[in-house]
Amino acid sequence: MDFSKLLADLNNFVWGPVMLVMLVGTGIFLTIRLKFLPWRNLGYALRMVVHKRDNHEGDISPFQSLMTALSATIGTGNIVGVSTAMVLGGPGALVWMWISAAFGLSTKYGESVLAVKYRETNSVGEMAGGPMYAMKNGISNKYIGRTLAVLFSTFVVLASFGIGNMTQANSIAAALDGSYAIPPWLVGGIIAVLSLAILLRGIRSIGKVSSIVVPVMAAFYFVTASIVIIANFSAVPAGIAEMFRMAFSFDSVAGGVGGSIVASMFNSMRWGVARGVFSNEAWTWFGTDCSSLQPARIMLPVRAM
Repeated sequence: MDFSKLLADLNNFVWGPVMLVMLVGTGIFLTIRLKFLPWRNLGYALRMVVHKRDNHEGDISPFQSLMTALSATIGTGNIVGVSTAMVLGGPGALVWMWISAAFGLSTKYGESVLAVKYRETNSVGEMAGGPMYAMKNGISNKYIGRTLAVLFSTFVVLASFGIGNMTQANSIAAALDGSYAIPPWLVGGIIAVLSLAILLRGIRSIGKVSSIVVPVMAAFYFVTASIVIIANFSAVPAGIAEMFRMAFSFDSVAGGVGGSIVASMFNSMRWGVARGVFSNEAWTWFGTDCSSLQPARIMLPVRAM
């Protein structure tokens, strides 16, 4: 049995058209059903995240919760994910990343509302939430709810070894090995020790570390990206034009050329949406997102009513 072929076939299915239509379609459905609420109240949500609240519920503050969520997307998702999308789908993939992120906002909002609504306090007094609790406590048929919760938890544990740490660790190790000839095993060992030291102390430790590391990381990422754009500013207009041309072009000049353009467009759509979903994590539900009452997400309906 060719294991590599099996993984390739599985990857093509997971990131294939059917799954991506379901993921993005859910975001579109929620956006319309919520009457574009996450879009309309985005400014209010951002203000609530940075607003200092000493009496917040949960184990960590809204800001720490946001930084914990962003820690998984800034870096691998934004750098490796974007570059992978461009290599596989061309420059038009970037446009579809933006589109998937826009509708993914509603998916992320919906998951957070359910996570906080159905969360529980565990045996050590910490908040525990996520889709497994939403299924367990929110589905009227308890047997179906508990079964789905167990299945989801099992799949999340299995997935955590891949998208949860292997992708990130591999990207770091490969970069340091290629640039500074640091052995990958050494990088992996250091990452494992540091991660273990933070994770064993619970969600409060994760929140504190994320609230310090992520803003610095985000600022460095933003400044570095800005420098690259400014240094190549003369190519920006042509680059933007090419992105939209490849993303939406249906022109068919002649036979093979036309087919090539249409194929390129759909290839850009597939990989752009795939990496956009991976980058903004609109499809994932983490317990860390649910450990604090997050007014930036949960209070939006209150203001709109």
